[in-house]
Amino acid sequence: MTGGSGGGAPRPKVRKAVFPAAGLGTRFLPATKAQPKEMLPLVDTPTIQYAVEEAVASGLGEIIIVTGRGKRAIEDHFDAAFELEYYLNDRGKMDELARIRTISELASVSYVRQKEPRGLGHAVLCARPLVGEEPFAVFLGDDVVRSPGAPCMRQLLDVFERYGGPVIAVERVPRERIHRYGVVAGRPLGRDLWEVQDLVEKPTAAEAPSDLAIIGRYVLTPDLFPILAETREDKSGEIQLTTALRAQRARRPIYALAIEGKRYDTGDKLGFLQATVEFALARPDLADEFRAYLKSLEL
Repeated sequence: MTGGSGGGAPRPKVRKAVFPAAGLGTRFLPATKAQPKEMLPLVDTPTIQYAVEEAVASGLGEIIIVTGRGKRAIEDHFDAAFELEYYLNDRGKMDELARIRTISELASVSYVRQKEPRGLGHAVLCARPLVGEEPFAVFLGDDVVRSPGAPCMRQLLDVFERYGGPVIAVERVPRERIHRYGVVAGRPLGRDLWEVQDLVEKPTAAEAPSDLAIIGRYVLTPDLFPILAETREDKSGEIQLTTALRAQRARRPIYALAIEGKRYDTGDKLGFLQATVEFALARPDLADEFRAYLKSLEL
């Protein structure tokens, strides 16, 4: 990655991570009729926990989860479970006890309610009272990212600390799937970094300005909040984050980073199944037997 440093005063430190988690999860009905989609497990760990662990590994200690009706299970998951801990301790299940305690000790977790599903931009706006006038990170829990080196969010934070502007994670997507994403056009600053020149929400393949699709990681700045508050709802009644970022880009530079790592779209049924298989194969306690089972299915 190349490009000049912004210089000047030290960058404000990013301390807070926002997790929009108020969606209805309709793509996974009926499984999500009575449980949050964020609590669907990859092997034995809820998808949202992978993202929270990424935030903590990236140096973010304050977690803000935007919830909605029927999301109480998320709050319970990150809270202490005294009865369960007593049960495990009483029966000498110390490894399981340690894992359970680790979850509630990961970070400081706060919650704010999005009272109606009005889109990602509105969910981010709901976090404004808890974020305040600070830069902040945003994680979309459907995207689980495994990185060989620095965590995905840490990569974005490094760019923010160098340039001082909002940073969007992107990856190259085949043109036939580009209509499912927000897309950026940018001026190259290096092999994997661009200064954003335009953002388009879910364009057709013919209209897409590039193959750089926005994925679920952002570092944002508090001057976005007034823009979000003024952003009109689209035809579906939602406030789109991409629309607000496009307006913000006219006022200040925004950057896009192609992240190093593999992203799993666990909000898609096929993506969820692929992630489940690969995460299971990465587990030393499961890999050999599970691989043998998969081979036994070959015709």
